[in-house]
This record gives sequence, C-alpha cells and structure tokens, in this order.
Amino acid sequence: MKKIALALAFASLIPAAHAVEYTQVQPEKSAVTFVYKQMGVAVDGKFKKFSSQLNFDPAKPATAKATFDVELASVDTGAPEGDQEVAGKPWFNTKAFPTARFVSGSVKALGGNKYEVAGQLTIKGKTQEVIVPATFTAQGNTGVFDGAFTIRRADFTIGEGAWAKFDIVANDVQIKFRITASSK
Repeated sequence: MKKIALALAFASLIPAAHAVEYTQVQPEKSAVTFVYKQMGVAVDGKFKKFSSQLNFDPAKPATAKATFDVELASVDTGAPEGDQEVAGKPWFNTKAFPTARFVSGSVKALGGNKYEVAGQLTIKGKTQEVIVPATFTAQGNTGVFDGAFTIRRADFTIGEGAWAKFDIVANDVQIKFRITASSK
C-alpha cells in the first residue's frame, strides 16, 4: 500500500503530457497547386493567396476541423495572359466568385499518419462532396499536411462555352497541397 501511495505521489509531480493541437497555418511555408492537361500535355499552376482555419490534434483526429478559402484571382498559370484568361468569366469568373472554399466535415484516421478528410468544396457557387487523402508529419510544434485529390472542372462549370468541351483542356484537374501549421 505504501508503494502505491508513493507511486501516486510521484506521478502527481510529473506534469501531464498533453497532445499538441495544430492551429496556426503558416502561409509562407504552405502551397496550393494544380495540374491539368492541355492538348495532352501536363500543365502546372498554383494559387498565391489563400487563408485557412485549422484545428488538428493527432490524438483526436475525428474532432479536427478545417476551412480553406482560396483567392481564385491569385491563380498563377506561369503566364500573365493565362492568368487573365483563367480569372475571366468562362473559367473562374473571379468578379462574381472571388474564392473557392473547402470546409471539412469529417476526418478519418487510416493509420500510418494517413487520413481521409471528407468535406464540401465550393467553386463558382457549386458545391460538391470531396474526399481528400492526406498525410500528416509532426515536427515538434510544427506539422505538415500533404495531399492531393482530383476534381472534374465540369462539376463546377470551370470552362464555359467553347471551353466546356474537353478536347483542348481535360476535365480532370489534380489539386495538390502542402499545409504547414504550428501549435498555439
């Protein structure tokens, strides 16, 4: 009995270990990019501006929440004329729809630092359920989320009129991300 009381007394002197919750996204260390095919050739692009709200505790992934807002006019296709074209009405129509938004609904741990994030993606006023596979790597008080998923641009009316066909620009667009976040 004395040993149990001594062990409990000693244990009370050790500070309780608590999980790290990642909440502060570091935009300068993060990226949202995309890849699509134009005339059968892979073309890369990125978005230069986005904001996010994140709450992720690796010990409790089911309670995680994430919201990402991407400024569509910040698109970088590698050419200024391409950026203007994509921001225009047939593509993103950034005057009427300045942002794309992803809001997580659930996070499922798959093991081995792999997760499946289900949520709603809204582009040009159209919302679709998407499943986003992601990995998470903790580096002390910083964590890195990496992932990729594919959308179909027709689901969001990206590319109207003559661009609604998929003979020049493919329907599938792969979205890639690397989000770096720190704890409070």
